[in-house]
Amino acid sequence: MPMRPGLTRRQALKGTVAGLAASSLGFSRAFAETHFEISMFRADITPPLGHALMGGGITPARRIDDPLWANGFVLKGGELPIVLVSLDWCEVRNDAYDRWRAVLAKAAGTRRERVLLSCIHQHDAPIADLTAQRLLNEAKAAGSICDLEFHELAVQRVAQALQASRGSPRRVTHLGLGQAKVEKVASNRRYVGPDGKLLFNRTSATRDAWIRAQPEGTVDPWLKTLSFWDGEQPVLALSRYATHPMSYYGKGGVSSDFMGMARQRRQQEDPGVKQIYVSGCSGNVTAGRYNDGAPENRPVLADRIHQAMTAAWKNTRRQPLAGLRFRSLPLILEPRNDAGFSEVDLETRLRTDPKPFGQCLAALGLSWQRRSEAGRAIDVPVVDFGSAQLLLLPGEMYVEFQLMAQQLRPDSFVMAVGYGECAPGYVPIERAFEENDTNLKDWCWVGPGSEARVTQVLRRALVQRA
Repeated sequence: MPMRPGLTRRQALKGTVAGLAASSLGFSRAFAETHFEISMFRADITPPLGHALMGGGITPARRIDDPLWANGFVLKGGELPIVLVSLDWCEVRNDAYDRWRAVLAKAAGTRRERVLLSCIHQHDAPIADLTAQRLLNEAKAAGSICDLEFHELAVQRVAQALQASRGSPRRVTHLGLGQAKVEKVASNRRYVGPDGKLLFNRTSATRDAWIRAQPEGTVDPWLKTLSFWDGEQPVLALSRYATHPMSYYGKGGVSSDFMGMARQRRQQEDPGVKQIYVSGCSGNVTAGRYNDGAPENRPVLADRIHQAMTAAWKNTRRQPLAGLRFRSLPLILEPRNDAGFSEVDLETRLRTDPKPFGQCLAALGLSWQRRSEAGRAIDVPVVDFGSAQLLLLPGEMYVEFQLMAQQLRPDSFVMAVGYGECAPGYVPIERAFEENDTNLKDWCWVGPGSEARVTQVLRRALVQRA
């Protein structure tokens, strides 16, 4: 939304928030009918060889270890359909995120706000940001984030699969709610060093045995599964857990990693039930305490996730699906403007950084800056089933936000999903800035104050319901 002449940026932001809040209020008042149908789809979104992975930060695609998929469903019943899509991609950002939702909304016969698009965040997978890539092209930079033609091909392929699925919907009468603890997978990046100082470098593959031996730190140990049933017949299972989903990466082997392996195993065990996995809020959570990066650990981690998926399924309890409410709330996250992150600094870095990945980081930052300057809020959609809430949060939210969402509704089954609109990068709690979390030196395009903004939206979404 371009700013009108004479308006300050903050006035434009206030206008955006007011308009989106009015829109979400209209959605929240629309209570769905009692007849529901669900259609399910899958499409191949594997990049071609040579395509950039993780936004140009690691070796490009040299081989396909296993294909990448878009898995999703369309839920009909009431005002307009709701779409959820999980991509085996690292991130989708800015105008690429808008493009995905616009095309899929048209294919489903719904509105863009009702398309919940999330990436699982495997690193040996693409990142999509169309504006950032065009900025690189205009600067004749060596860095590459995504192939624009392949991106559109992937979008259209998924839209076609979605549209085709609408011809064979399944009736839905019940919801299933289940959860189980995951053993020995997640750990927080943050730990105390031998000198008593805080450190934040426990990565997905942590080779230092002393670092691996430190306590897990703050994690959410529960894998949750929300399922849809036709009477006593299960139709679809949506599982969510919070951790970076990588065992090893960066050698050019495109892969859905251990989360993809666990999902595929569940699908083979129960082919009549569509299996979809989404990542929770896990910006500061990795498998580093339990993984040294050896390739043989990938199936080990997959087995632990699979065990939790199986246990959550066994623990599932069905209840009638009487209705739902949908609402979409606006979230404004201010872009960083400190040294190295101002628009001028990013433009300079795009032109002068000798490293291709540095050029890519500058382009990604500029893409987010320009979106923010236009006064465009991030949608935070919530599907409220009464006894369960499914909400999608942007970026690499720290796990504390997921825990906060659950604490706000201790009486309910809250499934917070991360990696929606990924333009902000890491979205940390305030303490991370105060403690000088070293992960925020890059891949974080929002400044201090983000925790208060996210908390306010979570309260409106889950507690102060219209």
